[in-house]
Amino acid sequence: MPESAETFDLITMGRIGVDLYPLQTGVPLPQVESFGKFLGGSAANVAVAAARLGHATAVITRTGNDPFGSYLHDALREFGVDDRFVTPVDAYQTPITFCEIFPPDDFPLYFYRRPKAPDLEINADELDLSAIRTARIFWMTGTGLSEEPSRSATLAALKARDKSGITVFDLDWRPMFWNDPDSARPYYAEALAHATVAVGNLDECEIATGVREPKACAQALLGAGVELAVVKQGPKGVLAVHRDGTTAEVPPVRVEVVNGLGAGDAFGGSLCHGLLSGWELEKIMRYANAAGALVASRLACSSAMPTESEVDDLLARG
Repeated sequence: MPESAETFDLITMGRIGVDLYPLQTGVPLPQVESFGKFLGGSAANVAVAAARLGHATAVITRTGNDPFGSYLHDALREFGVDDRFVTPVDAYQTPITFCEIFPPDDFPLYFYRRPKAPDLEINADELDLSAIRTARIFWMTGTGLSEEPSRSATLAALKARDKSGITVFDLDWRPMFWNDPDSARPYYAEALAHATVAVGNLDECEIATGVREPKACAQALLGAGVELAVVKQGPKGVLAVHRDGTTAEVPPVRVEVVNGLGAGDAFGGSLCHGLLSGWELEKIMRYANAAGALVASRLACSSAMPTESEVDDLLARG
């Protein structure tokens, strides 16, 4: 791949797909009559979330060579995300994901990614390592480690970056994506050694570290090599601990939940926004919590990502 002369604020690498969300809430999937079609996938959504906050973003991923793949290219460009690193795979179809919506806290997901999703066909020799090295933030996910060749490509990107700038490991644990979930921890450990920030909920932190108590998770992640550990605790809020001893623990922002899916990606995009802005840790966490809450109060994921003024307004309302 030709090297890019452009420097991005954020490059994400990982999952993309089409989300088909029910337009009726509280209805089991067999009885749903209509769906909305949205750009989906954690890496794509984080790039969209940061673009909504004014940053130059791109995503490294792959789609099928099919109409849904064309839709994803169009959606990325519409959201202001550079799609130059999104390439087609002839052998596999663009994945789709269905969900059920039972507010406030039950949102089952149904992934259609078999026999294999194109975003797991990222090849190391096709990466623009110059763009990855020079991006102000590089963001990768645990799903990208689940299968080859994406696993080797993700680790190659991390090694080429060599902790330059901010390198975020979104722990993103999806056991159904792993042929052998018990094999994940060594790959997580290898990725953590190259990351400067780790982000995950308690289940994800436990997979990465073997411990579950939030403060122990944070310390274990710091011990694995990162400079900042962000542990999401659901209704208890978020804990962030920096290697320099700075700690922030903030409660969630209370909203009426419509669909909790995508809130974590909004959190991630806003985390990047705060890091790029040089904010102090507690401000970053409060801002990211508010962004996640806004998406949880809306139906969609990508198209629900908030603008800076929307987050500021929610924070101002307390």
